[in-house]
Amino acid sequence: MQADGNHNKSLTVEKECKLLDIIVRNAKKLLLLEENILDVARIENSSLKLDIEECNLYDVIGNVVQDTRDQIDNSRVELLYNKMEDGIFLIRVDKSRLEQVISNLLSNSIKFTKEGTISLNVEKEDNQALVTVKDTGLGIDPEMLPRLFSKFATKSEKGAGLGLFICKNIIEAHGGRIWAENNSNGKGATVGFMIPLVTIGN
Repeated sequence: MQADGNHNKSLTVEKECKLLDIIVRNAKKLLLLEENILDVARIENSSLKLDIEECNLYDVIGNVVQDTRDQIDNSRVELLYNKMEDGIFLIRVDKSRLEQVISNLLSNSIKFTKEGTISLNVEKEDNQALVTVKDTGLGIDPEMLPRLFSKFATKSEKGAGLGLFICKNIIEAHGGRIWAENNSNGKGATVGFMIPLVTIGN
């Protein structure tokens, strides 16, 4: 009888843990939605402030990649980080805002990739840093592509369609540009952005 009692107790604890996980996930979603709505209001009121500092792009991306890997709960999805081996990518940015952009792009790829890879690539093009997130997921609905970076542009039940609108405005506020396209092999999509590098001597 004692064994049965312990078994029932362990089942109860397991159920409580699952319920707690659901509550925490929903709380995080609500918090993110609230932050996104506030950001949209700041963008539309031209009151989005940037705390600009000089830093290494690799440091910014590295932090986000590690956090994202810790959050992936699908063993069939692998996050790859490909960067140039030589040099330092010096940029003048609001680090927290750029982390927000990269985190959002990776989260979107994870959401629409059931299996395969998500590759974050960093390259140099002229005097700009080129960052792309390429996945092997479902791809972007052709109807969505023209308005992907607009407010409320989503066909997913898991988001409000504000993330990419915010990303676009953050990147453009840094003097950059952002775009998205379906991959030519018909598997997945690529979202990329470019931001200016610090010119040595300036």
